[in-house]
Amino acid sequence: MEFIDREKELAALEKAWQGEEARLVVIYGKRRVGKTELIKHFMKNKPHVYFLGQRVNGIDNRRWLADLAADHFNDDFLKTAGFPDWRAFFQYGRDRIKTRTILAIDEFPYLTEAEKGLPSIFQTGWDEYLRKTPVFLILCGSSIAMMESEVLAEKSPLFGRRTGQIQLKPFRFADARKFYPRASFDRCLELYALAGGNPSYLKRLDPACSAIDNIVSQILPPEAFLAREVEFLLREELREPRNYFAILKAIAFGKSKIGEIVNDTGLEKGILHRYLFTLDDLQVIQKEVPVTERLPLKSRKGLYRIQDQFIKFWFRHILPNRTVIEEGRFERLIPRLESDFPALVAENYEKLSFDIVQSHEDLFFPMDAAGRWWNRKEEIDLVAINEERREILFGEAKWSARPVGIDVYGDLKRKAPLVDWHNGERTERFCLFSRSGFTKDMRELASKEEVTLFQRDHLI
Repeated sequence: MEFIDREKELAALEKAWQGEEARLVVIYGKRRVGKTELIKHFMKNKPHVYFLGQRVNGIDNRRWLADLAADHFNDDFLKTAGFPDWRAFFQYGRDRIKTRTILAIDEFPYLTEAEKGLPSIFQTGWDEYLRKTPVFLILCGSSIAMMESEVLAEKSPLFGRRTGQIQLKPFRFADARKFYPRASFDRCLELYALAGGNPSYLKRLDPACSAIDNIVSQILPPEAFLAREVEFLLREELREPRNYFAILKAIAFGKSKIGEIVNDTGLEKGILHRYLFTLDDLQVIQKEVPVTERLPLKSRKGLYRIQDQFIKFWFRHILPNRTVIEEGRFERLIPRLESDFPALVAENYEKLSFDIVQSHEDLFFPMDAAGRWWNRKEEIDLVAINEERREILFGEAKWSARPVGIDVYGDLKRKAPLVDWHNGERTERFCLFSRSGFTKDMRELASKEEVTLFQRDHLI
């Protein structure tokens, strides 16, 4: 499959490639998000040495790195001698790299696990040997926590050495859709609701089949690539997976408040906060607050949600049914999947509405923020604001087989005054999103009251 998107990241790398000064670029992000593909695409037709770190001892890693360097520099002696230590590696780079050359070290955290203090060694190597060469050094890693603590954090020995950094994130829907150029909007949204924006997962789903059929063929079989993917990824990052799994299962089943998670898991509140902080730090979950909150970090209205769609699906449908799955009785799960999955797709359509309005700012206003709003009794799918201009946009998204009528718009107008944000001083706008279009009455009313209508993701 062709390399998709990442134009912004590639442009940043190409810009940094210009010139002859040494560059140290840090690339990090979740596993399977496409970091290695980005690096390989960038390295095409450029002099480079690419090394994938392994979970072995330092001697073996240096031996394999020496083999790759020897191939690049046509150095038979290096194949025999290797790098006895990292200082020898940096000295070799200083002596051999005379023209612009990429040196990419992938899964750098694996190297630091094998050799404690390695970031300090790399700091010395950079300062004393590589900094005055035309090297383009890339340090890449999937462990977000370790990359931030060992490479990016202020206390890291490498702090201040990097000349650039890229945190690669999952695709948004508009880009994920490029994986399925012949599929309908509805099918793409189904598959996105299942796989999220992870390119490795998107590639394994068949757009010619429904989401349920893909689940049965690509996720449920124990031998399938995606069957144990979530378990593998989380065990890589977390030292006490049992409690984390309990928390994620609770959130996947809709327990979004602290008290609800405490009751479901049995964990003490103080301990739970530490676990939640770790999961948030790893970008597995996020604390969501109403978009109009003026002090979001101090807000007591926060709800916890799983960021990754596939992780959410796995904890909701795979983990609780492992016994049935291992026995191959997939048919027992299909009725529940067919009942539950449309709500998951609808939830993703609501999230997609944020992206849609932000891509149509010219119709509304420059948006400082867009997200959900709620209080104890009411909820609005979309609220977007511009603080300086005191403009606010209210929206509702309906993923149903029925056209949206004036009742939905009327309910949205009823809830709008409940949003406490510059009331009486603001300019209000309204928009609606629908899978199945709008009734004749709603179209006529929209024309009179300047309500913006979107069917799927198209302006009508």
